[in-house]
Amino acid sequence: MVGSALVRRLATEDCEVVTPPDPVDLRRQKDTEDWLEASKPDVVFMAAAKVGGILANNTRPGDFIYDNLAIATNVIHASYRVGVAKLVFLGSSCIYPRLAPQPMPEEALLGGPLEPTNQWYALAKIAGIHLCQAYRRQYGSDFISVMPTNLYGPGDNFDLATSHALPALLRKIHEAKADGRDEVTIWGTGQPYREFLYVDDCADGLVYLAKHYSDELHVNLGTGAEITIRDLAATIGRVIGYTGRFVFDSSKPDGTPRKLLDVSRLHALGWRHAVSLEDGLNRSYAWFLDHVADETITADA
Repeated sequence: MVGSALVRRLATEDCEVVTPPDPVDLRRQKDTEDWLEASKPDVVFMAAAKVGGILANNTRPGDFIYDNLAIATNVIHASYRVGVAKLVFLGSSCIYPRLAPQPMPEEALLGGPLEPTNQWYALAKIAGIHLCQAYRRQYGSDFISVMPTNLYGPGDNFDLATSHALPALLRKIHEAKADGRDEVTIWGTGQPYREFLYVDDCADGLVYLAKHYSDELHVNLGTGAEITIRDLAATIGRVIGYTGRFVFDSSKPDGTPRKLLDVSRLHALGWRHAVSLEDGLNRSYAWFLDHVADETITADA
């Protein structure tokens, strides 16, 4: 999702976008180094990762920590070896402590225990941040880290067994309307607060920071606005035209109670998001109808 948005955004820049002719397994050190040596990019946006929602993180912790550690180690080290001029490492808002101060400033990192349901992914991303800092200190590499909030938009994962909250809700509510059901069951209490950034806004922010930021401290990338999962479901329902009711299954985990990024540093650097949540949801639903709606997925979430 993020990679495709970056390609769309970079099409407006005077640059050549380098992509491998065949899939490269970034978990394999030799494969990663061989491809970067052959392509010798000037700038690397490191958007590749194994991602998923609470269910996927909770049931596959080994996959999430190993794959993301391997990707970060291989890409960052290979970029240093081939002389990449700028690297932008993408983290995630889940790197912050479960009970971090709200909104979460960049300095809150490592200030307390992580959310247990996604700590494996978070630990790998924290390691990537520190790799960038270490290579900057030891080798002078202009490697920066950016922490996007929850992303959504074209190219999202709508598989109910592995997706994040927003695309899972969009799919479940769409299917409830299509099937004529008057009730949708949603994981958790509906009370947690979340922040959402449209993926094309994210891509624009990443390009902006690549041009205008060079420092060791990571930068939060978000909107500075939050919404409860309950209100998010209602908003998606309006976009889809669903008039049924929502039932919240409190036996399922909520995850972190609140995740709002402090974006004051980002705003001070001169960048703000452009796409509102409702506008972004309309765009996402249009993409879903064109690309996903006819698929059959039997897994529940």
